[in-house]
Amino acid sequence: MNGPKNVIRGFSVAILVIVSMGVARAENRPETIKGYVLDSACAFTKNLKKPISAECAVACAKAGSPLVILTDSGTIYWPISDATPAQGQNDRLLEFAGKRVVVTGKVYQRTGSRAVVIATIQAEK
Repeated sequence: MNGPKNVIRGFSVAILVIVSMGVARAENRPETIKGYVLDSACAFTKNLKKPISAECAVACAKAGSPLVILTDSGTIYWPISDATPAQGQNDRLLEFAGKRVVVTGKVYQRTGSRAVVIATIQAEK
């Protein structure tokens, strides 16, 4: 009796492993993201669709607030480092604060959060 149950359990585990491997690969696929670079606090607390100004975004970033990328659909991407130890990305984003950008890089998703390891970033034309 235990034989068929063990076979079913084995197949179930194998399917779960295969599915989870596919999900892990999909979570860090290269993508192109377009949106505004703005301070993370304003993106959440003020529910902005775009930055108030470049000066405001720069001031918040210099005060320590992480900069994020806000797409037209309202999705927020947290720029992250894949180095160990990880490094903040504000220095890399500061020149684009308050402006629209085109970013390419690996995107990661966990629960409701999205992050991007930036490969390239440029001002949107």
